[in-house]
Amino acid sequence: MSDPAVEVKLEVKQASKEVKESENVAEKYSAMTVSKNSEMNIGDLSSAFSAVPTHKPVKKQIQFVEDKQEFSRFPTKAGRRSLSRSISQSSTDSYGSAASYTDSSDDETSPRDKTQVNSKGSSDFCVKNIKQAEFGRREIEIAEQDMTALISLRKRAQSEKPLAGAKIVGCTHITAQTAVLIETLVALGAQCRWTACNIYSTQNEVAAALSETGVAVFAWKGESEDDFWWCIDRCVNNEGWQPNMILDDGGDLTHWMYKKYPNVFKKIRGIVEESVTGVHRLYQLSKAGKLCVPAMNVNDSVTKQKFDNLYCCRESILDGLKRTTDVMFGGKQVVICGYGEVGKGCCAALKALGSVVSITEIDPICALQACMDGFRVVKLNEVIRQVDVIITCTGNKNVVTRDQLDRMKNGSIVCNMGHSNTEIDVASLRTPELTWERVRSQVDHVIWPDGKRVILLAEGRLLNLSCSTVPTFVLSITATTQALALIELYNAPDGRYKQDVYLLPKKMDEYVASLHLTTFDAHLTELSDDQAKYLGLNKNGPFKPNYYRYSSTK
Repeated sequence: MSDPAVEVKLEVKQASKEVKESENVAEKYSAMTVSKNSEMNIGDLSSAFSAVPTHKPVKKQIQFVEDKQEFSRFPTKAGRRSLSRSISQSSTDSYGSAASYTDSSDDETSPRDKTQVNSKGSSDFCVKNIKQAEFGRREIEIAEQDMTALISLRKRAQSEKPLAGAKIVGCTHITAQTAVLIETLVALGAQCRWTACNIYSTQNEVAAALSETGVAVFAWKGESEDDFWWCIDRCVNNEGWQPNMILDDGGDLTHWMYKKYPNVFKKIRGIVEESVTGVHRLYQLSKAGKLCVPAMNVNDSVTKQKFDNLYCCRESILDGLKRTTDVMFGGKQVVICGYGEVGKGCCAALKALGSVVSITEIDPICALQACMDGFRVVKLNEVIRQVDVIITCTGNKNVVTRDQLDRMKNGSIVCNMGHSNTEIDVASLRTPELTWERVRSQVDHVIWPDGKRVILLAEGRLLNLSCSTVPTFVLSITATTQALALIELYNAPDGRYKQDVYLLPKKMDEYVASLHLTTFDAHLTELSDDQAKYLGLNKNGPFKPNYYRYSSTK
């Protein structure tokens, strides 16, 4: 008889062994043209490409910042450093975001206090460290590989230089993807000066790489509020250089120029705006009769709303949350404020992880969509004591108030996916009875007197671009749309666009989409003459009327 103990040992040994062993603007520029017989050229896109004026009522007034706050005298150098450390200490933390290379040896010196020169002898820029340019160039080259449509537009249009004479001042996130757009504009003949629309989203090495090529960049990760406005002013106010085009993200640059340099603003030929906050500001100016230049609303274009806002946020929300919190989201009670395209993307991502997702909404149509998609629609006050995570996606102000933050449970996470930092009432948390503890870059524990902690990400600013990276391909769609909008406004004949806010024409949206289809080896079906006649369409588009609403995908 065999010994049972020996048999068990042999079985365990064998099992262990087994486990071990098993471990158009111009269609002629496109390789994929919508029409083989197109006669469009870059200077005249024809009436088919003429943008549609929109007169959307502004339901909520978004107030401009008080002039006395914006235009106060800049503090002293010592004051700037102190302000920068107190507001933006994340720029000096050792836990640098994976989105940006950090040279910790130079963190304590404000870029405004340094004199830097690029290899061409120019000092017309202000970045964290110009020596990071080589690293930033590699980042840009990686981004170019997934922005093939924009690169294709660059190659096909650069011989004609459709932006020759354009002097573009830009205020956007300064990332590798944006750099590809900026270098495309330069290749098409434009001169560019650039600053950041968010104090935390700049990739320092990319800003250095752009400065090395001669683009005047004024931006670095972790700017103070004073630095932010100083950088905008340096972009606009440059002796011997006067901008004639604006590319904005949030409306801060447009507002600064409108308020401080009205004579320069009146000479602008066109504004391209890509955020809901900036678009609201433009509509306010238009409604008040103060918009003296034509503006293109890129935010409400199909290629921005249905791709950047939805698909980009669906992927990047998880990246930002995971990098900053290391929290498991399965079973967590999550409230997402707003069920627009950004909110839809965030909901889809968190639902897929097993989170219990609820929605707050003011719009009955969006609320009904949320219900039909399987989400509870609640008031924030009804669930505030049980919620684990709050994500704001509305573009509004004071969506999460101090009173609600007081009632949240210990360990709750609060963050924002809207463009502006107004959605969470962060200012109300800077009081003597509350303690702020920086635990890693862009992550603060706000501690109440009883020991309760609320985790605040990116000080209430845009989570994905402040704390992580975003998918390059989907940004290529938005960047191509922005480039085409700039070309259209700059080359439009007198009288085509009045002093108003315009939507992108459907034809342009379809053209941008067609440029990106080759990435997926997608092949469009072509209408026969009989089919086109039956539907009352041009064989080459546009295929949908301007009022058509493309459905969102969960």
